[in-house]
This record gives sequence, structure tokens and C-alpha cells, in this order.
Amino acid sequence: MTTQDQPVVDADGTFREPVVVRTRDELRAARAALPGKEIAVVMTMGALHEGHATLIQQAREGADHVIVTIFLNPLQFGPKEDLSRYPRTFDADLEICRRDGADIVFAPSPDVVYPEGDPGVRVSAGPLGAVLEGQSRPGHFDGMLTVVGKLMHLTGGTRFLFGQKDAQQLLLIRRMVRDLDFPAKVVSVPTVREDDGLAMSSRNMYLTPSDREVALSLSRALRAGAGAAPEGPSAIRRAARAVLVAEPLVLVDYLVLVHPTSLRDVPEWYRGEALLAVAGKVGTTRLIDNTPVLVGPGGGALDVFSDPDAAPATGVM
Repeated sequence: MTTQDQPVVDADGTFREPVVVRTRDELRAARAALPGKEIAVVMTMGALHEGHATLIQQAREGADHVIVTIFLNPLQFGPKEDLSRYPRTFDADLEICRRDGADIVFAPSPDVVYPEGDPGVRVSAGPLGAVLEGQSRPGHFDGMLTVVGKLMHLTGGTRFLFGQKDAQQLLLIRRMVRDLDFPAKVVSVPTVREDDGLAMSSRNMYLTPSDREVALSLSRALRAGAGAAPEGPSAIRRAARAVLVAEPLVLVDYLVLVHPTSLRDVPEWYRGEALLAVAGKVGTTRLIDNTPVLVGPGGGALDVFSDPDAAPATGVM
């Protein structure tokens, strides 16, 4: 699995092994060799796990070919975040790509993605990027949208798959695609969890065994909140909060029940789909998790939102 200018393609149009490309020219040549029209793209920062594998598998099912990008984007890290601490596991990442059917792995260096250094023009996340995660990580979503936009153009994909676990990121990518008329389809994939309920994340490798036990309170809080969904917003918040209060070793950043497209708190009278999201620090590791919920009679947890491209609600929403 080495870098090639002209990848070897089987008779059925699939590569025998993932072709690793690192420059724009190599990507362009490998992309041109793909005979199919539907190209699905999975974007990652490396340190792949089974959550990423699920994205690749689902991409494989709905497209002729799959491109996986592995790029540790420096624009997404703030001054208080340690870029050098992020795990780098390229050989293991490549094995997951091979196992689950990626055709091309685009693994550029920063000077390939940003040939002139720090880009003078970036995509702004706007007000939706300044709340929740954006409040804790100023500038993070501007950096994320900038690189996602660039990778959409560079890969030439038709479908782009993102996990529901990063709900705010997913919302902002959808808004960018819609607001800026990107010719792309964004597909959301349900959060993949460990057997004990912990949402899969590259950050989980930082957790000690005792930290991991504490971290389970985040997913337990979400389940408790979703279980109270038929009773309304106050019951959801109360049930989720009770779980977190019982675990003092979690330093909670936020626990919110918000509208899925405006990210504004839903009022007590609200019935419909909402996002129950939590963020907190366990030991030295900051974790996020969420679950879409249907609020009101017959409600409960959802895998993904039914109409993610709907326009944001108005008024109190």
C-alpha cells in the first residue's frame, strides 16, 4: 500500500488495496482512475476506531467508490489545546481502511492543504459556531468548516458521511453546504458506542480505567433523559441532570436540550425532535456525547434526526 500515480483497478472497478496519496496531483490521478460516478468520502483526523469503520462501511454500501481522508487539521486546535498530544496511528488507520473497503486514502501534510501557510480566507461558522462547543473552543468550527470545504473540493466526492456524535459539527457542515450551494450530499450516521455505552472517540484512549467508569455517566445521563422524553423537556433535563449530579468526578461543561437546527433551548411546551447534548471533563480528558430525542407522547431516543435539512425554527426556538 504505497503511493502510486496510477492505481491498479480490478475488473469490477475496485482497487485491490487502498491507494495512499499525499499530494494534490496524486489525488487527482487516483480520483480520475475511478470509473464510478458515486464517490463517498469519509473525513477523519486519524486515530481511527470502529466508529470511523462504520462510516467507511456505510459509505461502501451506498457508493461506487470510497475516499478516506486522514488529516490532522491544525486550524481546529486552539491555543490551549495540544495538537502534538493528538494520537497518530497511521499504520493502524490504514489497516481499517483496507479492511472496510476504502479505495483511496488521502493523507496530506499541512503544507499540501494550506500551501501558503495559515489561510487568509476562512469559512465562518457564524452564530451557530459560537455556542456549546464553540463557546468552549473559540474558532474551532471556523477551522473545521474551512478544511471540510477544501476537502470536499479536492476529493470531488458526491456523498460525505459524518457521525451523529459530533452533532454541532454535522449541523454546521449541513448549513455550509446549503448556504454556500456546495454540490454535495451530507449523510449522518448514528453514533457508534462501546458495549458499555461509551461513545467511541479517539479521545477515549486518554482515559484511565477509573476515568472510563466515571465517563459512563455521560451516556447514562443521555439514556435517562431520553427515557423521560414522553413527559416533556423539563422531565428530560431533570432525569439527565440527576445522573450527572450523582457522579461528582465529572466536571460538566454543559447539559442542554436544544432545537436540532437552531441550537436554542426548547421551551416546556415544545413537542418534536430535539438534541440532548452533554460535555464534560473526566480526569484530563474532555468528552462530548448526545442523543437525538423525540419529545412528547410516544417519544424517546432517536438514531438520527428525520429531517436534518429543515429550516431553523423561528421565535422562541
